[in-house]
Amino acid sequence: MDWQPIALDLIKQAEGCKLVAYADPEPTAPGGILWTIGYGATGPDITKGIVWSQEQADADLAGRLVSINRTITQGVRVRINAQQRAALVDFTYNVGAAQFLSSTLFRTLNAGDYDGAAEQFLRWNKDDGEVEPGLVRRRAIERALFKWGGP
Repeated sequence: MDWQPIALDLIKQAEGCKLVAYADPEPTAPGGILWTIGYGATGPDITKGIVWSQEQADADLAGRLVSINRTITQGVRVRINAQQRAALVDFTYNVGAAQFLSSTLFRTLNAGDYDGAAEQFLRWNKDDGEVEPGLVRRRAIERALFKWGGP
């Protein structure tokens, strides 16, 4: 089984796709606004007025998945299957590579504690310190996928 279609479906459902850049309030962004487009793409080239085609959004997502998968491949030291990889890709896509690599989830998984790692997904359910229902759902899906694919 291939992890990519599973991860793509998870991300597309969780993120949604907007082809016109929109202001995502982010207190740490310059001016307090983080311009976002596609499936949650941000960066210095994403500014007010930017419009993408669906093909651009899909290509951006595919490129970011390659990078995230590389991070997981280089960092994870235990065997994982396609479902576990897809759960980790979705998680890392959402929280960022640096946060994943410094997480208890990552350390627990590399210690070989698959059940303990699965439980760590559920801890990442807050946005600005508040429990976010969308993140609660997303983490539950990631956890279930990770456990279903478990050894």
